[in-house]
Amino acid sequence: MNCITLLSDFGLQDSSVAAAKGILMQYNPDARLVDISHLIEPFHLQQAAYILAAAYEHFPKGTCHLLLFDIFYGDTPRLVLCEKNGYYFLAPDNGILPLAFGNDYGKVWKYFELTAPFVFKDWIHAAAKVCNELKSKKTEQLELEPYELKNAPQHCQARVDGNTVECHVIHIDRFENVIINMTKEQFETVGKGRPFRIEFMRDEQLTELSDNYLVVKEGEKLCRFNSTGYLEIAINRGRAASLFGLKLFKERHLIYNTIKIYFE
Repeated sequence: MNCITLLSDFGLQDSSVAAAKGILMQYNPDARLVDISHLIEPFHLQQAAYILAAAYEHFPKGTCHLLLFDIFYGDTPRLVLCEKNGYYFLAPDNGILPLAFGNDYGKVWKYFELTAPFVFKDWIHAAAKVCNELKSKKTEQLELEPYELKNAPQHCQARVDGNTVECHVIHIDRFENVIINMTKEQFETVGKGRPFRIEFMRDEQLTELSDNYLVVKEGEKLCRFNSTGYLEIAINRGRAASLFGLKLFKERHLIYNTIKIYFE
């Protein structure tokens, strides 16, 4: 099945998403176009990477994931093609792939390089063309130049300082559960089985991991690793983000809250 997903920070109030889909359909009239989300906070790279990591594996192998997020990043914007575990990713080289997958982002090639003046539709036309080519060709048959991605920005990653890890809010879901940039693998590597405490606003603390929301009473707080493997702060049938004042800083498109994890 020819499936193409779209992930962006375009929002839904103008024609950008529709224009992208229209161009994709010109090259791939039989493709199934699926929206992952277009409500990523503008330029919030961590949130975009998290949503990508949470969604991509639920689609059929061979799906093309089109990442329309900060596509004009850098002095020379590039469209890169990445192949990982049977999936294809068409993305700008802005750090989103290494942030979503760490160093395990598979093979990468440079497919297209924009020249000034930068035009949105040129990027989409190039992405639509490679989606069409991938229906009948393997990546090796495209004869593309191998490419080395830029590293994920340091300010987007949890900062380890001795026995302390400084984390940030990267996503707040509809139920106001708060996801921070700490994976289960990172937690276990740093913690090494030691007791811990998580401190955040209003002198709140958590010292135990929960398997699910129901292990605490209604209205009580908890922390758990969600299905994507990220640490989540929640309240059983409550709104953790509002109660604890945890949020994404929208005005400057940077991360607002600092959450510290201390290992004893």
